[in-house]
Amino acid sequence: MSMAPESVDNNALVDWKPELSKAAFKYHVIVAWVAVILNPLWAVSDYFNIPSHFTDFLIFRLAVSFVTLFGIVFKDKLKENPVIIAFIPFIGISVQNAYMYSVMDVEELQKHTFAYIALFIGAGMFVLWRPVYSVVIVILSFIANIIFFYFNSHLPAGEVLINGGMLTASVALFTILLINTRTNLTRKEIIARLSLAESNKQLAEQKNIVDEKNKDIQDSINYARRIQRSILPPEEHMKVALHDYFVLYKPQAIISGDFYWMSQVRTSTDGAPLVVLAVVDCTGHGVPGALMSIVGNTLLNQTIKNPAINTPAEALDFLNHELPKNLKQQQAGEIIRDGMDMVMCAINYNTLTLYFSGANNPICILRDGEIIEIKGDKQGITGSTDDIKKPFTNHTFQLRKNDMLYMFTDGFADQFGGPDGKKFRYKNLQKEFIQVHSMSLKAQREYLSNVFDNWKGDLDQVDDVTIIGVRI
Repeated sequence: MSMAPESVDNNALVDWKPELSKAAFKYHVIVAWVAVILNPLWAVSDYFNIPSHFTDFLIFRLAVSFVTLFGIVFKDKLKENPVIIAFIPFIGISVQNAYMYSVMDVEELQKHTFAYIALFIGAGMFVLWRPVYSVVIVILSFIANIIFFYFNSHLPAGEVLINGGMLTASVALFTILLINTRTNLTRKEIIARLSLAESNKQLAEQKNIVDEKNKDIQDSINYARRIQRSILPPEEHMKVALHDYFVLYKPQAIISGDFYWMSQVRTSTDGAPLVVLAVVDCTGHGVPGALMSIVGNTLLNQTIKNPAINTPAEALDFLNHELPKNLKQQQAGEIIRDGMDMVMCAINYNTLTLYFSGANNPICILRDGEIIEIKGDKQGITGSTDDIKKPFTNHTFQLRKNDMLYMFTDGFADQFGGPDGKKFRYKNLQKEFIQVHSMSLKAQREYLSNVFDNWKGDLDQVDDVTIIGVRI
């Protein structure tokens, strides 16, 4: 038996009927208990107001309470049809009041009208059912009134209507609307609550899915970080080759588009032992930059096995021509302009000779508190075959003991921050090199790291940062 009005939207996304039945069951049990307890107690007023009919009124009241109590006892079997729990006392009291009306005089009729009104108001406050049940009660009550008035009352119909009948009928119609309105409001509240609960459940499920995917992605990126770090030269190898150095490496994300590379080689021309060091800034940062860094590292590893490559400039030329082949631009059917900027130097520690070549980026040498800047060529290493690719310039420079070499990407200089939110800029970075060049290499790294963090402040890091310092 449905508890909802006929106008209920059957296309609701949630199953609200069981919840409405639960609410109706709770309220209807309350109604039943009120009827069981209060209906007999009203016999006290019958004793004083209509003592001549006290006995038959009491029998009626006790009968209604007994039948109602029977419904309470078996209420668990009526959970699926909670309408019956409230329907029993209301129809019983309606018939009871119809009989009582029929034996009253005008004054008593006026007083008893309030009992009828209390019944209807109680129904409006506690009953949850379709309008048809209210109509059935009103019709049965009307029929009962006609029958009992026909056999028992000496009052004309007009007098009955004037002294309570019209008021009772009006309240009855109002109560039908009240019950219907309250039932609809309760239904809507239940639908809204269940819809919200369902939405929260779906959001929670979606959040769990997103969290799980984020965890998978995060785990993958963390593992990619391990892979990327594994291609960087080990610290113990750098200590042996470079003796006194520092690396400031601050990826913008977990994985980086910056990387550094080192190898110890002998030239195929004169067999001179060289320590080759490169600092590379790939296009982008994060995952795209990290993927390019793997390609760049692979190509750099190929340079040390190629006997035709004996200078940093030749190594950069090799990367510039091999990168498009590795990116398979023609097969992809698109123009790829991604690539890398880099600085590469080769140091002969026996002769203190520096060989240098740069793709867009310079190298700085600090000697006696002054900066010597060797600029790189104004072209990057690109994956495009459409760009004009000129040979890179190879620079030779005679080093001295205690010279400081600084190789770096543009991440530090391009960082926004400071009081005005501006870029740090290369000139200021060079000033910091002058400030720190006489410090220990460990102190230099810590100092430059603090300068960067203080400059950045609460702003986001805009790019990967790499600086390598080497003391000759």
